[in-house]
Amino acid sequence: MKKIGSITMIAVFFLLCTNGLRIQAQTTQAKSKSTQDTTKSKQATSKTTQTKTTQPASKSTQGSTKSTQTTSKTTQTQSKTTQTTSKSTQATSKTTQTKPNSTQTGSKPVQANSKSQGVSSKSETVAKAKDAETVTIGGKTWAIANLNVSTFRNGDTIPEAKTNEEWVAAGAAGKPAWCYYNNDPANGKKYGKLYNWYAVNDPRGLAPAGWTISDNNDWADLADNLGGQSIAGAKMKNSTGWTDGNNGSNLSGFTGLPGGYRIENGLFKNMGSIGVWWTTSEGKNLTSYDFYLMQGSNLDRSSSPRQRGESVRCLKK
Repeated sequence: MKKIGSITMIAVFFLLCTNGLRIQAQTTQAKSKSTQDTTKSKQATSKTTQTKTTQPASKSTQGSTKSTQTTSKTTQTQSKTTQTTSKSTQATSKTTQTKPNSTQTGSKPVQANSKSQGVSSKSETVAKAKDAETVTIGGKTWAIANLNVSTFRNGDTIPEAKTNEEWVAAGAAGKPAWCYYNNDPANGKKYGKLYNWYAVNDPRGLAPAGWTISDNNDWADLADNLGGQSIAGAKMKNSTGWTDGNNGSNLSGFTGLPGGYRIENGLFKNMGSIGVWWTTSEGKNLTSYDFYLMQGSNLDRSSSPRQRGESVRCLKK
């Protein structure tokens, strides 16, 4: 019995030890799991911390980058603004450079006004002198339009003879006079005025300033430079305006038109078929020389009574 009791005691002790070891092992495992859980918790916390810390930092970094980019954009914007300002400055500079041109352009109307004032002071004399177009033939510069002034160079008025009686009276007295063909101002726009020779020879000067009235030699030189009197007329006559198809070629640029003339008793003759121009050269028996164009190709000369009304062409001095 004692042996059985001892064996039993040993078995119980062994069981207790075994159970104790099991309990200790389970406790150790539980502690290990707890430690592992704690470690995992710490790792999770660490990850959470790292994630939270890193992400804000990353976000902060990104924010800084965005801020930097924003700053860069701002800088670029400022640069563009600066460039815009520069362009604006350049535009302003160009505008400033343009202003002198505008000033120069503006000066032109002033000159035109000055001319207009000159015209109003001395009537048509200055106007026609400034407006006349010219052609140079053989080194001499001719006006291409007939004279159309109503004042002498000094500003004195040249009397207009509208009636036959006024025309005859002026011629008989040896006084200057002018008229339009048929006393119609519309003819003056195309043909100019008709003057008696006393207006041509008046010492106050019929030709405007800077001009002179042609003489025999001037017309002779003109004919010579156009191939001679027998063919010069065709080159001098205008290409339109002559009756019966008697137009010329106007190769010379003289633009000769058939303005007709007024005879001593006041009658008007041959507008459309004859153009005749006074010279300053005197003939015999109260006549003076003139040159004329007719239907043919000639440029001819004649001497006519000084009371007649004829066209006048001027030369540049």
